[in-house]
Amino acid sequence: MNPYTNHTSVAALMDRSNVDTDQIIPKQFLKKVERSGFGVHLFHDWRFNADGSDNAEFELNKDVFKNAKILVTGDNFGCGSSREHAPWAIEDYGFNTIISTSYADIFYNNCFKNGILPIVVSRKELDNLMQEIHSNEGTSFSIDLPEQTITTGSGNIIKFDIDEFRKQNLLLGLDDIGMTLQNVDKIDEYEARQQQTHPWLWK
Repeated sequence: MNPYTNHTSVAALMDRSNVDTDQIIPKQFLKKVERSGFGVHLFHDWRFNADGSDNAEFELNKDVFKNAKILVTGDNFGCGSSREHAPWAIEDYGFNTIISTSYADIFYNNCFKNGILPIVVSRKELDNLMQEIHSNEGTSFSIDLPEQTITTGSGNIIKFDIDEFRKQNLLLGLDDIGMTLQNVDKIDEYEARQQQTHPWLWK
């Protein structure tokens, strides 16, 4: 998992609430076992017409949002089934930051395990962010994770809260496996002791 670095990016607006994981990555694309390659299917039923062409009415198909790394969206994002493919698709598409008032718990936890920062803001703060994007599509936001701030194109600064443990793991690029490997020396020592005291377990 890549470390989360401070960055400035176009903020894409998807003003929809209760976007569930079936909409984020439809079930017909869950056959892959690796994490890569899901980005092309992100929001498939909204992004594409029946003939496979881009749906011009879908927000993220706007040219100004095409390379955005920040997704600003409505309440209760990531609800529905617990599939981890949803954050896989979001990350593979190119987003590494989501801003909303609320998330489904499992989706929220899965974001941190996949290098995505899910920022929680108040209803008023979200309305202000959305209005700024509406007024100036293509505007950029700057995310400072160490300082826990969002700075908008107009200079507004919003502070956000984040669990310190999750914050440090994002900054270091550590997922569950990465955290475990930090203790590889202790694991090796434990296995060596087990081989000496319980040799029958290693036959």
